[in-house]
Amino acid sequence: MKATGFISLWTLVSLPCGQLANPAEHEDVVKHAIKLHRGKGVVIAQRKQWVMESCRKLSGLLRQKNVVLNKLKSAIRAVEKDTGLSEEEKLFQVHTFEIFQKELNESENSVFQAIHGLQRALQGDYKDVVNMKESSRQRLEALREAAIKEEMEYVELLAAEKHQVEALKNMQHQNKSLSMLDEILEDVRKAADRLEEEIEEHAFDDNKSVRGVNFEAVLRVEEDEANSKRNASKREVEDDLGLSMLIDSQNNQYILTKPRDSTIPRADHHFIKDIVTIGMLSLPCGWLCTTIGLPTMFGYIICGVLLGPSGLNSIKSIVQVETLGEFGVFFTLFLVGLEFSPERLRKVWKISLQGPCYMTVLMIAFGLLWGHLLQIRPTQSVFISTCLSLSSTPLVSRFLAGSVRGDKEGDIDYSSVLLGMLVMQDVQLGLFIAIMPTLIQAGVSTYSSIFKEILRILILIGQILFSLAAVFLMCLVIKTYLIGPYYRKLHAESKGNKEILILGITAFIFLMLTITELLDVSMELGCFLAGALISSQGHMVTEEIMSCIEPIRDFLAIIFFASIGLHVFPTFVIYELTVLLFLTLSVVIMKFVLAVLVLSLILPKTSQYIKWIVSAGLAQVSEFSFVLGSRARRAGIISREVYLLILSVTTLSLLLAPALWRAAIMKCVPRPERRSST
Repeated sequence: MKATGFISLWTLVSLPCGQLANPAEHEDVVKHAIKLHRGKGVVIAQRKQWVMESCRKLSGLLRQKNVVLNKLKSAIRAVEKDTGLSEEEKLFQVHTFEIFQKELNESENSVFQAIHGLQRALQGDYKDVVNMKESSRQRLEALREAAIKEEMEYVELLAAEKHQVEALKNMQHQNKSLSMLDEILEDVRKAADRLEEEIEEHAFDDNKSVRGVNFEAVLRVEEDEANSKRNASKREVEDDLGLSMLIDSQNNQYILTKPRDSTIPRADHHFIKDIVTIGMLSLPCGWLCTTIGLPTMFGYIICGVLLGPSGLNSIKSIVQVETLGEFGVFFTLFLVGLEFSPERLRKVWKISLQGPCYMTVLMIAFGLLWGHLLQIRPTQSVFISTCLSLSSTPLVSRFLAGSVRGDKEGDIDYSSVLLGMLVMQDVQLGLFIAIMPTLIQAGVSTYSSIFKEILRILILIGQILFSLAAVFLMCLVIKTYLIGPYYRKLHAESKGNKEILILGITAFIFLMLTITELLDVSMELGCFLAGALISSQGHMVTEEIMSCIEPIRDFLAIIFFASIGLHVFPTFVIYELTVLLFLTLSVVIMKFVLAVLVLSLILPKTSQYIKWIVSAGLAQVSEFSFVLGSRARRAGIISREVYLLILSVTTLSLLLAPALWRAAIMKCVPRPERRSST
């Protein structure tokens, strides 16, 4: 019984199918296993009896297995020669026999693979953790592949069951005459089967052998319901629809992106609930911030904090919410570009180009200096400095929304300078994302290869500059020949129906976004340029499009700022409040001072007074540091602690930004314009 239990246990583990060993090799393995078992404190008589009994049972099972395999082969030949069976019934029976053959072979393989595993474990050093870790990894991989094989066998059984049903239907149809309706349904059934075969993608089979693909163990979690009957029925439905959640061993959660059967419409109810919850809670949070004199966007951030992992943890589809929030950034930058005419862009383009570049170089220089004093790796110092040099374009565009921007004739508008510099920082963001792989390689390279990495970075900068030149040349062509006729056509088709106008403008935004993305420039720049190109058609066009797009922008901006709140962790901020306040104030003051210094050098003397407002607008950290920080953490550039510090400093700087902005407005802007700017 012990031997039988041992064999039954290991038959549950299916390891990779290979060529089955011959009986002589099996006998050698069995003898070796018996030798390993001897001398373990068992009474000699009992040991001999156990050995004899185990060998007899094992050899008996192997002989019985060979007899059954021969009978199965004979049965398959008999079925194939039977002319009284239909093709469907033959297919079903042969398929069933083959599955059983495979099950027997896999069970036999499992027994001897288990003995080989025991042999490796006994030959290993129990004090060697690395060796035990490798053995554990091999067993884990074997179990994963075993689970995959069981899944495939289950799928094959389902296919065999389907063949059986088809065979029974054919037998019934042969025994009775079909009505016209039955014939129609039978034709529809066959057409539906062909459709499923045509649209079905064998993604699993096609990708399981691709290089870099790993087998993972996952948990499938269903929704909890108080009523067990309702829970059971719902589970059956979700099994069919594939709407349950998967969780891997690293605690990553997954939802269905593309179903096997594309003929059935599906909806992600987790995502729907998340958006509904954010929309409902954003209203009281926004009202509260308005009451106490804060911008409404901080209410939306608070909403994200309350619903996120550090609060109620009710948001299930975090990645989907963040993805939808990105569209808020796209439409925000489009409206910024819509108010930023090419004439204003031409007026400040030198300042917009020089200012961010000088600030980034100075931030990196200070970062390397502090990194050298604190013994931080240069790669980490460069990354942190670059992250902190970026400022938030959506936040500043909110500050500038509705402000009066008509300055004295000949003077430079502070909003033009500020937005131009922010757009240039978005271009720098795309450049930094492009060179991040090289930065990762530089972190592990020797000094002999540093020159190659620097050369590679210079080549990437040249490619980005070439892409920028191509983008602006394309914009010139669109402004000269295409945008005018395109808008007039939209305007003519949309009389009495704003749907065509909204769709046409949105398509143009996405077109520019796609072009800049293909040219390896940031998508945000494409959205901004789309607005600037349309604004060249005149003030009336700008007002009409703004009235249509602003409601869309406002809703998506709520989602965007709420997604920022999902990454705010109040408990961590409270634990390290003193350190975080010191770091945040240091970063804000440093960015403000550097911006004032740079603008003092590049601004005309008649416009020096706007340097305080522009510097106040730049003295915070962009929300895109979340994206850069997450990529750097996965790549090993920064540690978990540094990542959390970057997130917290970014959040606190965004919270301090309105106070600094209002102080600058109160000091530098005349009273009539101040009211509209704040």
